[in-house]
Amino acid sequence: MRFRDRADAGGRLAGQLDHYRGHSDVVVLAVPRGGVPVARVVADRLELPMDLLLVRKLGVPGHEELAMGAIADGDIVLNWDVANHVPEHEIERVIRQEQEELERRNAAYGRTPLEVRDKTVIVVDDGLATGASMRAAVQALRLRGPSKIVVAVPTAPEYTSRAFTRIVDEVVCVTTPDPFGAVGQAYKDFSQVSDEEVRKLLAAGPLH
Repeated sequence: MRFRDRADAGGRLAGQLDHYRGHSDVVVLAVPRGGVPVARVVADRLELPMDLLLVRKLGVPGHEELAMGAIADGDIVLNWDVANHVPEHEIERVIRQEQEELERRNAAYGRTPLEVRDKTVIVVDDGLATGASMRAAVQALRLRGPSKIVVAVPTAPEYTSRAFTRIVDEVVCVTTPDPFGAVGQAYKDFSQVSDEEVRKLLAAGPLH
């Protein structure tokens, strides 16, 4: 299965989340930037409020595609199997760099965080590969006291999807290709999402 674009993926994902439609104690949090177009459709179809959950991958210097961890809302999660091979000063430099980017995005999007305490939170991204960023997002989110966390993505490898069933309350994944190459391979259009698009999508629906 390939999705036309992120909006198409959001529609298919919403179809598997219909049991949450219109519930007053449910909110949707999008992982920017790629998760925002997916989450906008999910939130609109399910008549739910949407906000962002800001998270950044911590890439290994010189091999940035390899995650040594992630940072979300100030909470840092390190994958020590990878991070143990990186000098401590380099880890600290990357953390500072990504923290600055999170702060820049927070300011750029002009958002006030949605209240999630005692609510069911559906965390949406455009897909998972290793899941490092999403693990950081979930860990940061737990500190805010939600009653239930649902990870919802259009595509992920089976092993990553299965791993999340052990750390969150529910995992919803539309397709688990085998073999799994990359998230973008599940999309015909996987264009980069800009900060301006994120702002427009946030403004397109109710932010409660």
